[in-house]
Amino acid sequence: MRPELLLCLLALPAAADPRFQPVAVPEHVYGGGWEFFTGGGVAVFDCDGDALPEIAAAGGETPAMLLRNRGGMRFEAETPEALAVTRATGLYPLDIDGDGRTDLAVLRAGPDQLLKGGPDCSFVPFDDLGFGSGDHWSTAFSATWEPGRSLPTLAFGSYVDRADPDGPFEACDANFLYRPEGGRYGPPLPLEPGFCALSMLFSDWGGGRADLRVSNDRHYYVRGGQEQMWAMEETPRLYGPEDGWVPFQLWGMGIASRDLSGDGRPEVMMTSMGDQRLQEPVPGATGPAYVDVPFARGTTAHRPHAGADGRPSTGWHVEFGDIDNDGRDDLFIAKGNVDQMPDMAMEDPNSLLRQQPDGTFREVSVAAGVASPARSRGAALADLDLDGRLDLVVSNRRAPLEVWRNVTEESGHWLAVTLRQPAPNAAAVGAKIELRLADRTVTREVTVGGGHGGGQLGPQHFGLGDAAQVQLRVLWPDGTASPWQAAAADAAVTVTHPGHAPQAISGGDIPAPRP
Repeated sequence: MRPELLLCLLALPAAADPRFQPVAVPEHVYGGGWEFFTGGGVAVFDCDGDALPEIAAAGGETPAMLLRNRGGMRFEAETPEALAVTRATGLYPLDIDGDGRTDLAVLRAGPDQLLKGGPDCSFVPFDDLGFGSGDHWSTAFSATWEPGRSLPTLAFGSYVDRADPDGPFEACDANFLYRPEGGRYGPPLPLEPGFCALSMLFSDWGGGRADLRVSNDRHYYVRGGQEQMWAMEETPRLYGPEDGWVPFQLWGMGIASRDLSGDGRPEVMMTSMGDQRLQEPVPGATGPAYVDVPFARGTTAHRPHAGADGRPSTGWHVEFGDIDNDGRDDLFIAKGNVDQMPDMAMEDPNSLLRQQPDGTFREVSVAAGVASPARSRGAALADLDLDGRLDLVVSNRRAPLEVWRNVTEESGHWLAVTLRQPAPNAAAVGAKIELRLADRTVTREVTVGGGHGGGQLGPQHFGLGDAAQVQLRVLWPDGTASPWQAAAADAAVTVTHPGHAPQAISGGDIPAPRP
């Protein structure tokens, strides 16, 4: 198709703030003592093949729970025995063995687990991967497929070493990297020093390879520690100033990345105790060089935006998503006191930051109806009812799980994109989706990890504004580039690796109509 015939994306004019309605779900609470001050993640994925995503939530001292999605925002608690484990801090969905079914990495204050997904949302422990986890306090996770390997490379981030008699301060445990050896995992490689990781993410941060970014909790490393970026070479090494990496510290809780500017490289959002930090890539840099821009973009969210508590906020899970489908990604931050920290806000409502046409962000959570004052931890923005609008799930410490349905009326068009390729990396983790908008081409990398304690595996949601059709292509992990092709708006589409299908884009499941 000639460029002059392309339909351009037009941003929607200023509209009313988005609106959400609470949804009744079976009660689930993330609870427990000091080992569960952190964690509390949720995973969103379809485990029964009906395109409706399920919700799995860590429980701490209570068993983890699986909520089956029955459509129409109805959820039923049906947790298989293997998943109903205690001491879980987080859950991340991924297809480990490439069989097309979603598996789960379960983080625990104790031995971590890899669960194999089966028919009708069944799970059993993997018994043939050689994976063995020690008794660590795991609080972060990410995965990637390195070239030539038949299984994903797994990174587990650890918090305090509970066996250290001089702890908990300055007693951060090592992080651990599991690289496959053929069809099995060997002993993990310690990534040291560890500085109490609470989030990590494999991504192409500018060097053309998936490297591992780690966000660490300054509360426990006290001195000497910093944020980290591991270069995934044959022997992993830490990036330093000579690579463009600028050392910095924060009470790191969560990581989210998204190409907001259309330059092909992701901005990075990190949550913390105090200000939440947005970073932009340095133009022209060939490595992981970033600069702080939270105040310029309005993303600090450093104090409660409602109520009378003026003490600093504590941010946990963070996630980008276009909640009104206007073509501009918005930002959700789950907030809540660690427990009873007197220097931090006790009533700390969650933040929903709506991106404005000029690229700045504005707080809208009160108007949207999602400003919960509970001690929130994990969260997810996902289209739970397949109506093209991102709904919201939030896990809370010592308070019930919350689900909200997005009922925003003045929302734009959208597109949900699923990628498929042959095993081992069937979900094409590491692929980049390029979508042509009116004023830019945005790039979305498929990743596993980040957030706080949980993530998603499923369609990539794009808001399209007024556009009824867009052009997209995929840069696959093996270097293959799909041709630019048209995709109609308001649809779920599947893009298949061009080397393995005669047609790269096909229609997906028909979304349910809006009520």
